[in-house]
Amino acid sequence: MIEITLDDRALRAALDRLRSRVEDTGPAMHDIGQTLMERARRRFATSTGPDGQAWEPNAPATIAAYLGRYGGSYKKDGSLSKRGAARAAGKKPLIGESKQLQNIHYAAGRDWAEVGSSRIYAAIHQLGGQAGRGKSVTIPARPFLPVTQDGQWIGADDRAAILDILSRWIEGRPL
Repeated sequence: MIEITLDDRALRAALDRLRSRVEDTGPAMHDIGQTLMERARRRFATSTGPDGQAWEPNAPATIAAYLGRYGGSYKKDGSLSKRGAARAAGKKPLIGESKQLQNIHYAAGRDWAEVGSSRIYAAIHQLGGQAGRGKSVTIPARPFLPVTQDGQWIGADDRAAILDILSRWIEGRPL
């Protein structure tokens, strides 16, 4: 029997570097968290979900409550003034009184990343449902995070971004 032992220090060093990268993916996890956080924040500006679908517009009652806070929104006869019409047209869902929802944050560790909002009403906006006194108001889902309640992906762009980050990490390319 013939036995051959290959002692390739460069190959071993490369494998050791790869092993250490895979054991601590912290930098990649931070990049994933930051990327998903930025994408979620951008959704508020564009009023679109992770699947590219436009969010439901504000209800008339929401617009009326919003305009009531500003003087000059209505004419003496009760109709909208030019200023009021401009305000109403520019009122995006979840912007203004719910601006705190934009307080999206992320955390990451060696092998995990999470993105979310600490605001108690964030879930009702992500998932939709009944809210208000006696649960009498129906809030439409306006997803800003790329997952459903049961952990399924919404759209493919966020998943593709994560796969790209992980590919670059494994290959040793800059994140």
